[in-house]
Amino acid sequence: MNRSELERVARAMVVKGKGILAADESSGTIKRRFDAIKLDSTEEHRRSYREMLFTAPGAAQYLSGVILFDETIRQRTHDGVPFPDYLAQHGVIPGIKVDAGAKPLAGFAGETITEGLDGLRERLVEYRKLGARFAKWRAVIDIQDGIPTAFAVRANAHALARYAALCQEQEIVPIVEPEVLMDGAHSIDRCEEVTDQVLGEVFGCLAAHRIYLEGMVLKPNMVISGKQAPEQAPPEQVAAATVRCLKRHVPPAVPGIAFLSGGQSPEEATLHLSLINQLGALPWSVTFSYGRALQDTALKGWGGTPAGFAAGQQELAKRARLNGLATLGRYQSGLESQAA
Repeated sequence: MNRSELERVARAMVVKGKGILAADESSGTIKRRFDAIKLDSTEEHRRSYREMLFTAPGAAQYLSGVILFDETIRQRTHDGVPFPDYLAQHGVIPGIKVDAGAKPLAGFAGETITEGLDGLRERLVEYRKLGARFAKWRAVIDIQDGIPTAFAVRANAHALARYAALCQEQEIVPIVEPEVLMDGAHSIDRCEEVTDQVLGEVFGCLAAHRIYLEGMVLKPNMVISGKQAPEQAPPEQVAAATVRCLKRHVPPAVPGIAFLSGGQSPEEATLHLSLINQLGALPWSVTFSYGRALQDTALKGWGGTPAGFAAGQQELAKRARLNGLATLGRYQSGLESQAA
């Protein structure tokens, strides 16, 4: 393990003013996105969509990395440049989603375990040859009556740590993503309680698996009310609860935190990130690793047509720029009305 190289890449991934574009949707997920714009999910449409995102003028200025899907890391621009090479040439670090998705956890109704550890070492060797310098694994923790159970949290934390160890063995920076879902009607206090439990278990497992903390990035949820909660906590409360929770569990040795958006609207995710970065000096760099919150307006602007290509790119560049400002605590909602 080359610790200095792992740390160098991890720090570059969470540099202030930039964030990570999560473009690693599985085939099923991107089909649902395309269904919304009435577009067939063919390989060429998926390739064209990703090229629209990756080549957006001005976006790379605010992107430190892009998470790719297995299909995407093997695809090329229309003029034949492999996507990982194109990104690297523009100062954007290529990454790869390596988990096989959340599957039902046997014996625990309503809970899941993320699969994909079998054969992961060999896949990481291939992905590194294809250009990936970091990877991502997502664990999914739901909040409902009676769940999450301690066992489900522990099982997912253990899998995250095993994944992280395999990544570092291959000199690939692991993004560790334990997502407490914002689905449901739970309060922000309940979300904080569960996020406390999850992060405590995750960092316990990372320590047990001898993970080099300086060579990883954490991708957590924000502490937020459930979507169906009758009372929605205001943005300032979300920021304060999130920072309080992270300070309890995330060692200062971790270079940075790149939040997931988790179903928030693009504007909500950007505002929350900016408010978090306004809460004084933090022991880690705090940035974003957004999927829908960066892509939604770009997807609608593109619309699956060549005529919409430039409009989609403009929308992505705008959201990347606004989130770049949020990493500096400089975003204001009034900026939404300004042109990209």
